[in-house]
Amino acid sequence: MRSTYGFRLGSGFLLAASVIVGAAAGVQAQASRITAYEGARLIDGKGGAPLDNATVVIDGAKIVAVGRTGEVQVPAGATRVSLAGKTVMPMIIDAHVHLSQSREGILTDLKRRAWYGVSTVFSAGTDKYENLDLRAKVEPGSATFLSAGRGITMPEPGRITVPHWINDEAEGRKVVAELAAQKVDMVKVWVDTREGKFKKVTPEIYAAIIDEAHKRNLRVVAHIFDMEDAKGLIKAGVDVFAHGVRDRDIDDEVIALFKSRPGIVLTPNLPERGVKVDMSWMKAGLPADEFAKLEAQNVDSPKLQAFHAIQARNLAKLNAAGVKIALATDGNRPWGPHEEMEDMVLAGLTPMQALLASTRNSAEVLRLADQGTIEAGRSGDLLVLDANPLDDITNTRKISAVILRGAAVDRSQPAR
Repeated sequence: MRSTYGFRLGSGFLLAASVIVGAAAGVQAQASRITAYEGARLIDGKGGAPLDNATVVIDGAKIVAVGRTGEVQVPAGATRVSLAGKTVMPMIIDAHVHLSQSREGILTDLKRRAWYGVSTVFSAGTDKYENLDLRAKVEPGSATFLSAGRGITMPEPGRITVPHWINDEAEGRKVVAELAAQKVDMVKVWVDTREGKFKKVTPEIYAAIIDEAHKRNLRVVAHIFDMEDAKGLIKAGVDVFAHGVRDRDIDDEVIALFKSRPGIVLTPNLPERGVKVDMSWMKAGLPADEFAKLEAQNVDSPKLQAFHAIQARNLAKLNAAGVKIALATDGNRPWGPHEEMEDMVLAGLTPMQALLASTRNSAEVLRLADQGTIEAGRSGDLLVLDANPLDDITNTRKISAVILRGAAVDRSQPAR
């Protein structure tokens, strides 16, 4: 009986011990998922004053606590990373890009975006349907993307053929139905003659596109050039502008129309300033031949300076009027957001306004509920900087580290 009892006692003891050891291992494994980033200046993306000596705790891919160091409880066993002397802001969100056409090219584009501190992009109207599934394939160390799929324009022979070419209202509505079936994130329409080369989508046609999209719970983003088209599109109910007015200085009617639609968003996509600039900050992130090509184009251009000046003045007026502005860069330049933020500040935005445009506002226009700010429950997306961008907006280029969905992005080599 003693031996039987002893055996049972031993089995129970071993079972209990194994449970305890297993539980301890589980606690340790859970703690190892948690990282506390401590001691940085925090710009949380909500518009308030920065928080000095802050701690951000990330569990897996999510932020679980934010506050002053010493006041935030850090779980035992968590990894602690000192960011003393650094500035932390949310990762950047680009609300207008055009990604590569191939699947391989898209994946490379998204890795390069993450290298420059960009967490998410919206690809605006030049994506093939067969590549839209990549939106759901989240790769480590890569940005994610949303897409308008194939955008809508009048026939433009000689230009890219991915967008839908339409001729009337019925075709516009039919295409919107097709886009809805593809579950695009927004509908893109171009309203532009391309310097007089093509017919422009008419007010009747873009009104039908907007109406059909809204019936299907889709928003519409419009590429524009002329002031009169901006007026017509606002009256027709457009949701987002993919560019500002570029043909002339806006008048009081444009400002009044924007104010009448407080939910409308402007993504200005400022053009090249037409002045030679210091591009050395880009060198580490680009292959040598690509950097050399960019440097060769880095010259003064009075024509570009005048074109930029119109759009900068218009941006300043709309910003002063309280229009919501989100960051967007057009094209496929992964470093573009850093240039755009500088241009925004030169146009009259404060550094804080430029940072909000590139984080919270872009997240809101793209309806990214878990991005754009650093707070509990949001994605663990941190851009760690060596200097304060509120002192100089170009300090966003001084990247110390990128934490994307809770994991450090490898920046030891240019993303390829």
